[in-house]
Order: sequence, then C-alpha cells, then structure tokens
Amino acid sequence: MNTLVAHERKDFKKASLRKLKNNGEIPAVVYGREINTKSISIKGADLQRVLKAVGRNGIISLNLDGESTNVILRDYQNKAITKEVLHVDFLQVNQHTEIDTKVSVILKGTSIGEKTGGIVKQILHELNITAKANDLPENIEIDITDFEIGRTVKVADLKKNYSNFTINHEDEETIVMVDYEKSTEEEEDISAVEV
Repeated sequence: MNTLVAHERKDFKKASLRKLKNNGEIPAVVYGREINTKSISIKGADLQRVLKAVGRNGIISLNLDGESTNVILRDYQNKAITKEVLHVDFLQVNQHTEIDTKVSVILKGTSIGEKTGGIVKQILHELNITAKANDLPENIEIDITDFEIGRTVKVADLKKNYSNFTINHEDEETIVMVDYEKSTEEEEDISAVEV
C-alpha cells in the first residue's frame, strides 16, 4: 500500500502556513469514526506521487507521526488558475466503511456512429456512487467502439455490470448517446441566432 507521511500541526499562525508552503507542504485534516479530527501537514510532491499510484479514490496508508491509518482523499481545495492544491481533507476508512463519492465516466474508443457522420453526446461525466472503501473504482469506463448512431447507454445498463457498489442515479438517466450530427431544432436555433 502507498504510504503518505504526515505531521500534526499545532501552530495555525499565518507565518507558519507560509513556512509550510515554502517547504513544499500542504495543510490538511484527517477525520473519521475512530480518530479525533487532526490538523496535519503533508508534502505536496508526496501527495502527487501517491495519488498517481492509487488514483483519486484509492486507499492511502497515512503515517501520522509514526502511527499508520488507512484514509482516502475526501476533498481538496485548489487555486482556480494554477490548480495548486491549498488544503486536503482525508477520511479514515476500513474495508467496511461505506463512502458516498463521485467517479468520472471515461469513454474509450471511437464509435462506428462517429465514423459515419454522427456525434457522441456524453450527458453524465460523473456518477454519484456508494461503495465500501475497497470497492471504490478509480473511474467507470464505457467502450463506445461498436456504438452505431442511435445507441444509448443509461444508468440501468451500467448497474448490470457493477454490482459491487451502488450507483445513486435513476435507471432511465442517459449517460452517453451517439446521435445524428445536428437535429433540425438545433439548425433552426442556429439560423434564428444568425438573423
């Protein structure tokens, strides 16, 4: 398991936050049922390395001043332009902890429909799911290579393939569809704008 070293923070003055930042560290918190909420600091480079290895929803072994606990990245704040991470929240987990989170939907391949003049419309880019910590997927992939114009994937279609976690969406919600290039309504809207 990938380990992230952390140190408890007790000084919350602006000067100490600046010092953390100058040392390449990020302020963070860790919380959970079996742990009191603690303010901590982690090295930014170590966080990037661990997330690259385990992914956004992976389990991380957090070594806090010599004691290890399993956590997941629950939330983070970053600068809008530079994407620099400013603060991180970790949730302590065990294999039975159920977590509500979001996972990205990734489309793989180029559909037959696109090759014959259609376009792929992805309606849902993320899905809200509930899963045990060990069952959290990095993302959900949909291979659209064989999709012809008119093919649609709804939430119910995914639920058949993913029984180890709950997808918290209505069965009839459309995730992706291969459609004709433009509908008549869209063409009318465009011509109305041009006039």
